[in-house]
Amino acid sequence: MAYEPMTMAQLARHLSRQPDEKIKWKHLWEFLEEYRWEPAEQRAQLLLEEPSATGDPQWDVLLGALAEHLAAQLDLAPPAWSRSRVLATPWFPSSLPSKRMEALVWAPAAFRKHGVYLSSRDLDAA
Repeated sequence: MAYEPMTMAQLARHLSRQPDEKIKWKHLWEFLEEYRWEPAEQRAQLLLEEPSATGDPQWDVLLGALAEHLAAQLDLAPPAWSRSRVLATPWFPSSLPSKRMEALVWAPAAFRKHGVYLSSRDLDAA
Protein backbone atom coordinates (compact mmCIF):
# COMPACT_ATOMS: atom_id res chain seq x y z
CA MET A 1 0.00 0.00 0.00
CA ALA A 2 1.41 3.38 -1.00
CA TYR A 3 1.79 6.23 1.46
CA GLU A 4 -0.91 8.91 1.28
CA PRO A 5 -0.57 12.13 3.29
CA MET A 6 -3.45 13.17 5.51
CA THR A 7 -5.90 15.64 3.99
CA MET A 8 -7.72 18.38 5.89
CA ALA A 9 -10.94 16.35 5.50
CA GLN A 10 -9.27 13.30 7.03
CA LEU A 11 -7.92 15.44 9.86
CA ALA A 12 -11.48 16.58 10.63
CA ARG A 13 -12.64 12.96 10.81
CA HIS A 14 -9.84 12.16 13.28
CA LEU A 15 -10.78 15.19 15.38
CA SER A 16 -14.47 14.27 15.42
CA ARG A 17 -13.68 10.86 16.92
CA GLN A 18 -11.34 12.19 19.60
CA PRO A 19 -12.65 13.72 22.85
CA ASP A 20 -9.16 14.31 24.34
CA GLU A 21 -7.87 17.83 23.51
CA LYS A 22 -4.22 16.77 23.77
CA ILE A 23 -4.76 14.02 21.21
CA LYS A 24 -6.60 16.46 18.93
CA TRP A 25 -3.50 18.70 18.95
CA LYS A 26 -1.33 15.69 18.15
CA HIS A 27 -3.52 14.95 15.13
CA LEU A 28 -3.20 18.58 14.00
CA TRP A 29 0.59 18.50 14.37
CA GLU A 30 0.73 15.18 12.51
CA PHE A 31 -1.20 16.76 9.64
CA LEU A 32 1.22 19.70 9.57
CA GLU A 33 4.22 17.39 9.58
CA GLU A 34 2.88 15.35 6.67
CA TYR A 35 1.89 18.55 4.85
CA ARG A 36 5.40 19.98 5.17
CA TRP A 37 6.96 16.84 3.67
CA GLU A 38 4.77 17.00 0.56
CA PRO A 39 6.14 18.72 -2.54
CA ALA A 40 4.81 22.29 -2.81
CA GLU A 41 2.83 21.51 -5.95
CA GLN A 42 0.88 18.77 -4.12
CA ARG A 43 0.18 20.58 -0.86
CA ALA A 44 -2.84 22.53 -2.14
CA GLN A 45 -4.62 19.25 -2.91
CA LEU A 46 -4.59 18.40 0.81
CA LEU A 47 -6.70 21.50 1.55
CA LEU A 48 -9.39 21.34 -1.15
CA GLU A 49 -11.99 18.91 0.18
CA GLU A 50 -14.28 20.54 2.73
CA PRO A 51 -13.86 18.93 6.13
CA SER A 52 -17.01 17.66 7.80
CA ALA A 53 -18.02 19.12 11.15
CA THR A 54 -15.87 17.92 14.04
CA GLY A 55 -18.57 18.43 16.66
CA ASP A 56 -16.75 21.47 18.04
CA PRO A 57 -17.28 24.84 16.29
CA GLN A 58 -13.91 26.13 17.51
CA TRP A 59 -12.03 23.26 15.88
CA ASP A 60 -14.13 23.66 12.71
CA VAL A 61 -13.05 27.30 12.51
CA LEU A 62 -9.45 26.44 13.35
CA LEU A 63 -9.40 24.13 10.30
CA GLY A 64 -10.69 26.97 8.13
CA ALA A 65 -8.06 29.35 9.49
CA LEU A 66 -5.33 26.76 8.99
CA ALA A 67 -6.41 26.08 5.40
CA GLU A 68 -6.39 29.81 4.62
CA HIS A 69 -2.99 30.24 6.28
CA LEU A 70 -1.43 27.34 4.38
CA ALA A 71 -2.97 28.45 1.07
CA ALA A 72 -1.52 31.95 1.58
CA GLN A 73 1.94 30.43 2.07
CA LEU A 74 1.48 28.81 -1.35
CA ASP A 75 0.34 32.17 -2.78
CA LEU A 76 -3.12 30.73 -3.46
CA ALA A 77 -6.63 31.87 -2.62
CA PRO A 78 -8.12 30.11 0.40
CA PRO A 79 -10.40 27.14 -0.26
CA ALA A 80 -13.98 28.38 -0.70
CA TRP A 81 -15.19 26.27 2.23
CA SER A 82 -12.86 28.07 4.66
CA ARG A 83 -14.27 31.58 4.15
CA SER A 84 -17.48 31.17 6.15
CA ARG A 85 -15.83 29.61 9.18
CA VAL A 86 -15.49 32.53 11.58
CA LEU A 87 -16.04 32.69 15.35
CA ALA A 88 -18.19 35.46 16.82
CA THR A 89 -16.14 35.36 20.02
CA PRO A 90 -12.34 35.03 19.77
CA TRP A 91 -10.91 31.70 20.89
CA PHE A 92 -7.58 31.34 22.64
CA PRO A 93 -6.80 27.61 22.66
CA SER A 94 -4.38 28.06 25.56
CA SER A 95 -5.59 29.16 28.98
CA LEU A 96 -2.08 30.15 30.08
CA PRO A 97 -1.80 33.96 30.31
CA SER A 98 1.69 33.95 28.76
CA LYS A 99 0.51 31.84 25.79
CA ARG A 100 -2.51 34.10 25.31
CA MET A 101 -0.27 37.17 25.17
CA GLU A 102 2.04 35.39 22.73
CA ALA A 103 -0.98 34.52 20.56
CA LEU A 104 -2.11 38.17 20.53
CA VAL A 105 1.28 39.16 19.16
CA TRP A 106 2.09 36.20 16.92
CA ALA A 107 -1.23 34.86 15.57
CA PRO A 108 -1.06 34.72 11.75
CA ALA A 109 -3.45 37.01 9.88
CA ALA A 110 -5.65 34.15 8.68
CA PHE A 111 -6.15 32.97 12.25
CA ARG A 112 -6.99 36.47 13.50
CA LYS A 113 -9.49 36.88 10.65
CA HIS A 114 -11.27 33.70 11.74
CA GLY A 115 -11.17 34.57 15.45
CA VAL A 116 -8.61 31.95 16.49
CA TYR A 117 -5.65 33.23 18.48
CA LEU A 118 -2.91 30.67 18.12
CA SER A 119 0.71 31.71 17.91
CA SER A 120 2.57 31.03 14.68
CA ARG A 121 5.29 29.67 16.95
CA ASP A 122 2.90 26.89 18.00
CA LEU A 123 2.37 26.02 14.34
CA ASP A 124 6.08 26.09 13.57
CA ALA A 125 6.89 23.90 16.54
CA ALA A 126 4.54 21.19 15.33
